[in-house]
Amino acid sequence: MEKLVLIVHILTALSIIGLILMQQGKGAEAGASFGAGASNTVFGSQGSGNFFSRLTAIMATVFFVTSFGLAVLASRGAAPEIEGIPQVPAAVESRGPAATESDIPELQEQAPAADDLPAAEEAPQAELPEAGSEETEEQPQ
Repeated sequence: MEKLVLIVHILTALSIIGLILMQQGKGAEAGASFGAGASNTVFGSQGSGNFFSRLTAIMATVFFVTSFGLAVLASRGAAPEIEGIPQVPAAVESRGPAATESDIPELQEQAPAADDLPAAEEAPQAELPEAGSEETEEQPQ
């Protein structure tokens, strides 16, 4: 089914290219008024512009429908298996740490136990000057 839609899609694209190349530009109408014989054309007295414009619009509609159909068919199935070409499995992402040696030390995963921390009485006290003492350094002005 997918191959059939793909063939119709390619043929429609090629026919749109051909129809656009066969259409005359707006400047070509000036030459028709000087005796080019526009009334004796195959497509009638109005010329080929109306016929090619409608046919191009129809082919463009078919092109969009086949594009949508190919998108739907591609989303349904997995990748097509082609004979002779091995299928490569998808890459698997690992979340573990890398197994490389580094100069950067590793952080501890857990906080130290409460027994390892010093008690408040054992912690060193900072030596602060008394509030009324005159041991201040003179600052240069």
